[in-house]
Amino acid sequence: MKKSVEVIKGSNGKQILMDITFPEKSNNKLVIFSHGFKGFKDWGCFDLLAQNFVEKGFTFIKFNFSHNGTTVSDPLNFTDLEAFGNNNFSKELNDLGFVLDWVENNLSIFDISLLGHSRGGGISMLKSGEDKRVTRVISWASPSNFLNRMPQDRIEIWKEKGVAFVYNGRTKQNMPLYFQFYTDCMQNKDRLNIEKSVSNLKIPHLIIHGDSDPTVDIKEAEDLHSWNPNSTFIIFKDADHVFGGCHPFSENVLPHFLQRAVEDTIDFIQ
Repeated sequence: MKKSVEVIKGSNGKQILMDITFPEKSNNKLVIFSHGFKGFKDWGCFDLLAQNFVEKGFTFIKFNFSHNGTTVSDPLNFTDLEAFGNNNFSKELNDLGFVLDWVENNLSIFDISLLGHSRGGGISMLKSGEDKRVTRVISWASPSNFLNRMPQDRIEIWKEKGVAFVYNGRTKQNMPLYFQFYTDCMQNKDRLNIEKSVSNLKIPHLIIHGDSDPTVDIKEAEDLHSWNPNSTFIIFKDADHVFGGCHPFSENVLPHFLQRAVEDTIDFIQ
């Protein structure tokens, strides 16, 4: 098992930090993992997650979106809140495209699976609908809609103030989201339409969701499956949003539900 670190240019010239972990004996398949909101590539047990895939012969890439609030020099902490406030779905979609460009130019692997957790799964589904380089897509605990998550009265207050704040209970930070986020959603409604993307997918799609997810209701996973009846849909009874994961994480084995998600995903890809 060999690991390399790459820094590439992302949206608005900001940097994307990537880990690429290579297996000792490759099956010539690649998994690109996208983290979720208030997430980062080294969250919790994501290193162990990568290791589980690599042990089965997969090359595994995980990366930080360019505007996720971390930096190349400090990838574990949200020290660039200005970048976080200026992040949006379009930038993340473009970032994933830059990662795919790097893969195309640097790796001789053409079987590419996009795997995303939560918001990262939504980004992966959207990218899979617009990029022919993707072979299959896997969404874990992912939303079915990016555009309906805030009531109109709060949008008006957000517009008036120019910024809204999201509290991070783990880090005790009030993290800004500038109104550009909403503006981008409205200007790119078609590109950010998960229903449209999933309904038109021509590649295999795996949906995994816990029925005790307090963050993204299981109804959203059911919607995804209804829009693409050819998708594979797996429900974990009693699983939460992070499938038992946490940050920091000190165990040397994955939590039960996350291990199941990995095994089901590997079976799906193979």
